[in-house]
Amino acid sequence: QVQLVESGGGLVQPGGSLRLSCAASIAIFSIYPMGWYRQAPGKQRELVARIGSDGDTNYADSVKGRFTISRDNVKKTVYLQMNSLKPEDTAVYYCNRDVSLWSWGQGTQVTVSS
Repeated sequence: QVQLVESGGGLVQPGGSLRLSCAASIAIFSIYPMGWYRQAPGKQRELVARIGSDGDTNYADSVKGRFTISRDNVKKTVYLQMNSLKPEDTAVYYCNRDVSLWSWGQGTQVTVSS
């Protein structure tokens, strides 16, 4: 069973930056497209960034130009660099495959507030 461990969240002021990490315990990581998701209170979980096995990236309109997803296949880790953070980015952030989801990790809380 694949285990996903997210980290890097915290409290940041509007306009600030955070870098999230997600480590996957799986023998072969590089073949899987991966995504970063978030779930705000009272809202459904949404996919905000995706990276293919070839490094191709896609973003939700709400984060385009501010967030950057990347991966290190040697470390079996996917990253989310978040810049120009807004209060509406406040959520628990998770990583997972983009389809045929594995079990969810615990997520990492991001709070954007002054």
